[in-house]
Amino acid sequence: MSRTQDVVEDVQRLILEGGLQPGDRLPAEKELAAELGVSRGSLREGVRALVVLGILEARHGDGTYVTDLDPATLLAPLAFLADLPGDHGPLHAVRATLETQAAGLAALHMTDGQVARARAALDETARALVAPLPDAGLLAAADLAFHRAVADGSGNAVLAALLDALAGGHARRRTWDELHELAGSRTFEDHEAVLAAITARDPDRARLRMAMHMVAVEDLLATTSTDGPAPRRRSAAREPAAAR
Repeated sequence: MSRTQDVVEDVQRLILEGGLQPGDRLPAEKELAAELGVSRGSLREGVRALVVLGILEARHGDGTYVTDLDPATLLAPLAFLADLPGDHGPLHAVRATLETQAAGLAALHMTDGQVARARAALDETARALVAPLPDAGLLAAADLAFHRAVADGSGNAVLAALLDALAGGHARRRTWDELHELAGSRTFEDHEAVLAAITARDPDRARLRMAMHMVAVEDLLATTSTDGPAPRRRSAAREPAAAR
């Protein structure tokens, strides 16, 4: 094991054992290096790694601090996994399970403000779909905004953070670039059904609707992996009802 890894694990241990609390400033470099039994160079490398992990925050001219250790901060590095090219089937299966649970919880806990956010995302989707040249970037952003609103509405910060990390911003945009003609109206309809179940405060139906939506997404991902990009063709017959 490298000395850098030793530093990472030792600082994590200090936090877990209460020697360092969220928001605490780390001791001076010379003092901490001596305490951990490492060189100052190894300490700097370890601190840099901990900053990347979201555990520490370097403040220019003011030292290094333990972050608030918020789930969203600590889970953010997972986003790289979601954006890697390749087979996303296993990752999608995990995300589908979490999205389904989030929808059920949202039916119990979602606030009026979060419902309004989800509705605004649906409105953005509708506007993008009826544009002469639908913008895949806008569709991807609206898709992400809807799922974030539902995840936040679950009332579970860890679940919301996991879903945000697994959202796959770049991968999602690639999918919309290739498949928005096929995915757009179906996604709009699925999202509407999920939100209707949530606002009816029906957790079972909300889970069912989200599960059905995630199966449809899985089918579309299979299409793009086996058939290549979908032809750039738009069907007016599939415009969302709210946009007609």
